[in-house]
Amino acid sequence: MSVFSTSIPSPADTEPMIQLLDPDGARSPLDELDAVLAAGTSPDDPEPLDSPQRLRGYYRDMVMIRAADLEATSLQRQGQLGLWASALGQEGAQIGAGHAARTQDYLVPTYREHGVAWARGIEPMTLLELFRGISHCGWDPVALRTHPYMIVLGSQAPHAVGYAMGLQRDGLVGTGDATTDTAVLALFGDGASSEGEVSESFTFAASTQAPVVFFSQNNQWAISVPTAVQTRVPLAQRSRGWGIPSVRVDGNDVLATLAAVRIALDSARDGGGPRFVEAVTYRMAAHTTSDDPSRYRSGDEEQQWARKDPILRLRRHLERIDEIDQSFVDACEEEGHDLAMRLHHHIHGMADPDPATIFDHVYAEPHPLVEAERAAYLEYAAQFADDEATDPAGADGQQDATDQEATR
Repeated sequence: MSVFSTSIPSPADTEPMIQLLDPDGARSPLDELDAVLAAGTSPDDPEPLDSPQRLRGYYRDMVMIRAADLEATSLQRQGQLGLWASALGQEGAQIGAGHAARTQDYLVPTYREHGVAWARGIEPMTLLELFRGISHCGWDPVALRTHPYMIVLGSQAPHAVGYAMGLQRDGLVGTGDATTDTAVLALFGDGASSEGEVSESFTFAASTQAPVVFFSQNNQWAISVPTAVQTRVPLAQRSRGWGIPSVRVDGNDVLATLAAVRIALDSARDGGGPRFVEAVTYRMAAHTTSDDPSRYRSGDEEQQWARKDPILRLRRHLERIDEIDQSFVDACEEEGHDLAMRLHHHIHGMADPDPATIFDHVYAEPHPLVEAERAAYLEYAAQFADDEATDPAGADGQQDATDQEATR
């Protein structure tokens, strides 16, 4: 019997949540998930996905992305980033989902998928350039098979379904060729799941049996609105009205998440149609750096979830099976610190771009409206250049004078 279901349990709030690692690191068997983990990545790479070596790799990945995440928050507080959306606490869901996808799969993220980006080979420096406001993306979506970050909630879900429908028309679904058959992974949060675009995406995906997997990280809070207010039943049940099989997985369990998403993507790639995965996790930090979570959630709640920390959970499991030691833990921490320092120096060393370059890549070819807007902007900016020419001190000089006056 599959862990994916199209029926609603009775009562509805008894939806099961699958798990392989509990918060203490104890491993539980689950045949369907264990089978996909044991199969490895491919016949050419048969090493089990839960081998000690791979487990240590997931641990390192989570430590690294958390170090980058914390440094990004610090950089925003220093005025180096316009905003930052932390994924602190969601590393298990993201590293699991990122490694579940195969090379040819196409991923469509929202704005908080830093662990997924890491698993796809996107450097944190690139992400921070986006939040600094000097880059529209920074990576090649075709080469890395990962769509640019999407800020508008739920807007990426129709794009993901459209891409999946295109794969069908290109003959890249259900051929039996594991090297070319392709699926799409659409990622969004619990708040975005309430948007109409997600429901419309379910309609198109179900109607066309598109090879798309919807992956929702339920981090418990859509800014200040708890999941219990957004939905009266578990999110995993939302897709079942469309006949889309779904499963609820412990998102702080990197192994269970990896296995569940791998099963869903394999099915979609083979022509089995769409699936939906709800990963139950927790946003340990603020919604963004402009948010104050202490205004709407308690410290007790945060402490309860801290005990379910995905990094600590995997470390405890590795300790149970005697496959990790303090030297490895220390090495990961040191590597994470080095990454944070590289991020710090990279962002602090960046020059602001010429504002006029914003007009360069609006369209692939020159466009008369854009050129007119460029000319209008350059004319406007020239006024300030004239002011600086007549007043060499400029704004900096005025500020220096003000500062000197204030100290007298």
